[in-house]
Amino acid sequence: MEIVRKRILVTGRVQGVGFRWFASRAAEGLGLSGWVRNLPDGSVLCEAQGPPGAVDALAAALRSGPEHALVDDVTVEPVAVSREAGAFRVVY
Repeated sequence: MEIVRKRILVTGRVQGVGFRWFASRAAEGLGLSGWVRNLPDGSVLCEAQGPPGAVDALAAALRSGPEHALVDDVTVEPVAVSREAGAFRVVY
C-alpha cells in the first residue's frame, strides 16, 4: 500500500474556532497519522500521513474547516514519509 505525507498550511480565520480539533477528528476518522498546530502568524499547519486518497480527503475537509472558520487559502506540499507514524495529535 502506498503511503504519502503532506504538509498542509491553512490561512484565514482558523484559530480560536476549533480548527485543530476539527482537523484531528477528521484525520483520525480517515486513519491518518501526523499532527496539527497553530502558528504565531494566525495560520494552522498540519502534516498528515497515510494512503494518498485519505490525505487528499483531509486536505479537502480543511478547505472548509469547522463551522466558525473562514478559510482563505490551503497550500499542500509533499514531504518525506516519517517512520514515526503514530496517532494523529494536536501539538501545542
